[in-house]
Amino acid sequence: MEASNNIAFKEWAVVVDALGQGEQVLILRKGGIREERGEFHVDHREFWLFPTQYHEAEQSIIPSKRPTLQHIAASAPKDAVDIEFYVVVDTTVRITDFTRVKQLQGRHIWGERALQERFQFGRETGLHALVVRAYRRQSPGRFPMRESYGGCKSWVELERALSTESLTPVLQDVEYSARREEIVEMLTDHALAYS
Repeated sequence: MEASNNIAFKEWAVVVDALGQGEQVLILRKGGIREERGEFHVDHREFWLFPTQYHEAEQSIIPSKRPTLQHIAASAPKDAVDIEFYVVVDTTVRITDFTRVKQLQGRHIWGERALQERFQFGRETGLHALVVRAYRRQSPGRFPMRESYGGCKSWVELERALSTESLTPVLQDVEYSARREEIVEMLTDHALAYS
């Protein structure tokens, strides 16, 4: 793990919460409008999670997480972002068969319809699946919102690097390994694995 890092990955705040609570070890990504050619690339193997509110819609996540979404939206700082979780990418797979996405249900908080729309969006069908290990800071680092953090893109550079020195994993080794193995086994028998 890097000693410090200023790279952050923009993700829905409710998904950041699920990763930070150990409810999922999976990021599913298509690509933002401002990505190169609208395609997502895993430019970094470890990064901070940058929670966003902009695109979140209750119908896009499973019903049991909708109260969490509402609570997070109501309590989020208006002109700042709190950075609390760091992830290290373990495995990246491009999913080209939507039946494989359906098999992942129960291992993430997205609704099937939202994932179907993401899967179909753009020139090429498919999604990127990132199996990640999440770590928690002792206290969140607060950053004032800047124009450079805005827009429909995955990656941002924070104004300062945060130390990773005292991070703690959100899941113990045995539990994380079991979840990782289950997902990797599901996905790598059909898809193009990058790592």
